[in-house]
Amino acid sequence: MIQGDMLYEGKAKKIFLTDQPDEVVQYFKDDATAFNAQKKGTILEKGIVNNKISTRLFELLEQAGVATHFLKKLSDREMLARRVKILPIEVVIRNRATGSIIKRLGLEEGLVIDPPLIEFFYKDDSLGDPLITEDHIRMMNLATSDQVASLKTLSLKINEVLKPFFQERGMMLVDFKLEFGLWNGQILLADEISPDTCRFWDIQTGERMDKDRFRKDLGRIEETYQEVLRRVCA
Repeated sequence: MIQGDMLYEGKAKKIFLTDQPDEVVQYFKDDATAFNAQKKGTILEKGIVNNKISTRLFELLEQAGVATHFLKKLSDREMLARRVKILPIEVVIRNRATGSIIKRLGLEEGLVIDPPLIEFFYKDDSLGDPLITEDHIRMMNLATSDQVASLKTLSLKINEVLKPFFQERGMMLVDFKLEFGLWNGQILLADEISPDTCRFWDIQTGERMDKDRFRKDLGRIEETYQEVLRRVCA
């Protein structure tokens, strides 16, 4: 495998071409952003931590029958992945109420959401990634009805795998964001699963163990990311 030109650079990752047309290298950066990139900073070794955590979780999900874009970890910061066409839909799964849903609906912080709630957001930074409905998805031709149904089924299955995994490690999976892509007509889980894309609360203390520490200036950001890595890969 030969790494080629950079195909894309996002807020947290760079994507590079390879000599294989259906494979790319995903490079994890230390850059941190919040509030649609209005807040920017750096979390030291975040890229290394997120690559290792994502590798562990993609492997776990593959073992559970969830197809992902993950192929293998190449280095501390690099992952070989299938080259997918990302669907412009972010899927958020909520097990407890926190973040934007509290502001929108006036819910109590930490309210248990059972069964889990699935929300869709239009993946467009210029619009602030707005909340959308299935009718919006159909109107804008973002995905077919069958694809939307698959996104919901896959997201719930991922939640069923990850919740007990983190529970066993003393962590509550509060909510998380997923991105999916198309590869040879198949929907694959893509992007990453990490403290950047999930909210974790320590079961014993309630301490936040994710990017909220950066968003809310809670301190101990690097130490917390490292602790999540220790628990996930122990």
